[in-house]
Amino acid sequence: MSEDGEKDQEKEQQQPSRPNTAAARRERRASARPDAGKSGEADTGKRPAPKGKSSGRKPDKAGKPAAKTEGKDRPTPKREDTGKKQASLFSRIVRFLREVWAELKKVIWPTRKQMITYTAVVLVFVSFMIALVFALDLAFGEVVALVFGE
Repeated sequence: MSEDGEKDQEKEQQQPSRPNTAAARRERRASARPDAGKSGEADTGKRPAPKGKSSGRKPDKAGKPAAKTEGKDRPTPKREDTGKKQASLFSRIVRFLREVWAELKKVIWPTRKQMITYTAVVLVFVSFMIALVFALDLAFGEVVALVFGE
């Protein structure tokens, strides 16, 4: 907060609250960009092509760029065989273990108290389910015995 609290309050009043529609968010992002609004085109959510380069689309009769066909005009390119030799088994295992260790460092491990709580919850739940299945088994057994007269 600045020394003059009135200036901060004026800034807060000028900026609207967080936009609650996608269109309002796009408009706000477009107005935040320094080059926004210069071309007069509607914001499509895509980055404009760099200056001096075309978007690769041929204009239609009206002079507007044609709709992009998302690569349907040509087949998917094949991966190039770089000719690299695969690493040895030992180096692949070592790399795998390093990656596993790096991922385990990212894990937020529970505390001892949390582990005791979670274990107790699981044991209570499993005990309840065992009792429920046992009770249903007895009930269905009695019903079957009554129906088929054992």
